[in-house]
Amino acid sequence: MMLGSPAIPYLQPWARPLLQRLLAEFWTSGSSAWWRGASRRLSTDTPQPGIGQQPVEVLGHRYPRDDFTNVTPKILAKVGRNLHNQPYHPLWLIKERIKAHFYSNYYGPGGNPLFSVHDNLSPVVTVEQNFDSLLIPPDHSSRKRGDNYYLNRKTMLRAHTSAHQAELVRSGLDAFLLAGDVYRRDEIDASHYPVFHQMEGVRLFSNHQLFSKVHNGEDLSLFERGGRRTPQKQETHSLEAVKLVEFDLKQTLTRLVAYLFGADVEVRWVDCYFPFTHPSFELEVRFQGNWMEVLGCGVMEQELLNSVGAQNKLGWAFGLGLERLAMVLYSIPDIRLFWSEDERFLKQFRVQDIHQPVSFQALSKYPPLHNDISFWLPDTKDSQDGSESFTENDFYELVRSIGGDLVEKVTLIDEFTHPKTGRRSRCYRVVYRHMERTLTQEEVGLVHQQIERMAEAELGVQGRY
Repeated sequence: MMLGSPAIPYLQPWARPLLQRLLAEFWTSGSSAWWRGASRRLSTDTPQPGIGQQPVEVLGHRYPRDDFTNVTPKILAKVGRNLHNQPYHPLWLIKERIKAHFYSNYYGPGGNPLFSVHDNLSPVVTVEQNFDSLLIPPDHSSRKRGDNYYLNRKTMLRAHTSAHQAELVRSGLDAFLLAGDVYRRDEIDASHYPVFHQMEGVRLFSNHQLFSKVHNGEDLSLFERGGRRTPQKQETHSLEAVKLVEFDLKQTLTRLVAYLFGADVEVRWVDCYFPFTHPSFELEVRFQGNWMEVLGCGVMEQELLNSVGAQNKLGWAFGLGLERLAMVLYSIPDIRLFWSEDERFLKQFRVQDIHQPVSFQALSKYPPLHNDISFWLPDTKDSQDGSESFTENDFYELVRSIGGDLVEKVTLIDEFTHPKTGRRSRCYRVVYRHMERTLTQEEVGLVHQQIERMAEAELGVQGRY
C-alpha cells in the first residue's frame, strides 16, 4: 500500500480525539480507574460519519482534511510555542548570538546591518513553498507522507525554513537571516524530535557587487552562454563568479563557527548534494576530538533565482540546526529538555550577556523504565499495490502520540522471519523516562498497553504479547 492510501491510514481521524481525551484523563485520574474507562470506550467508540471531516485548526486558521492529513494533536500543540523567540531560552541564545555576529560584521551602504532577520513567519506553508519552490522533484523521497506533517494534500507544516526563501527573495531582499520551528516525522532518541528549529542565511550579489573590488572587474560577468554544468559550477555561471561567491560563503561561515566555537576551532569542507544549491558543501568542525557536521550550504541554483525575479543576481545560502548547536555548545544531553518548563533547566540560561559561556548542569536523572513490544507485520499482499504497508515512522509517530515526552527512545532490537510462512515480526524496546519525576511501572504499563492496542488498530500489525 502506498503511504498516502486510505486503506490503513495512520491514526484514523476518528481516533485522534479519542486518544487525546483518554490521555488527558490518564494524567488527572487514578490509573486503575482510567484503564477501566479507557478499555470500555476503546471497545465501544467506533468511527462516526463526519467527525473525520472536521478541519484542522492551526494558529486561528482552519484547513480541510483529506486522505493526506496526518498531523496529530500533540504536534499541533507545539505550533506557536516559538522556543527560538522566548528570551533566555537556550535556542533563543544561539539565535541571538548568530544574529549579533552578522549585525556587527556586515553592513550595507548606509551603515545599517546588511542582513535583515525574519523569525516569526508561520510554519504553515503550501507544498509548493516547501518543495516546488526549491526545485525538489515531485518523486523525491523527502516529500513522503511518512516523513512530513501534512494538513492536507496542498498544505503542511514546513519541513525546513528554506520554504520561505523564494518569497523573501521575490520581495526584493538580497541578504537575510531566517529562523523558525520545523516539523519532520523521525526516529525517537536523545537527538531527534519531531519539532526542531533551523536558522539559515541568504546573500545575493549583482555583477557590480561581486566584481567591484577585482582588478579589471568591469570586464567580468556573473553569467556565460553555452556553458555546461560541472562539479565546480552550474551551466549558466562563469567560473570566476562562482569561485568568488564560494570564497565569500566559506569565509563568512568560517568566521561564524570561529565566533561560536572559538578562534582556534579546526574546520573542514565536505562536498555534498542538495537539490537547491550547486556546488554544495557541509561544514564540519573538530569538537572534542571528533569531526561534527555543523551546517549545509552552497551556491543557489540559478533556476530558483530566475523564478522569483532575481535573474541578474547570483547567491549563496546556508542552513543550520539550533538544537544541534545548543546541545554541543551548552552540553545539553537530551533534545526533550528544550521543551521543559522546569525552572532548574531554564534558570541556567538567564545570563546578563548573550556571549557569556553556559555549561549546563544536569538535573537529577530519574531512572528509566523499558518495555518491549513485539508484533507480526502486515502481509504486503494485504496492501492495494503490493508495497510495504508498515512504515517505521508511522510506528514512531503512534508511540509519540500516546507516550509523548515520557518516551526517551525507541530501538529495534530484533527482527524475525518465520521459516515456513515467511511472516515477519519486529520487536522494539521503548524506554520511558520522565524529565522531572520518577515513573512507576504501573503508569508506564498502562501507556504501553495503549500503544500495543493502538498499534494493532491503526497499523494493522498483530501483537505477539
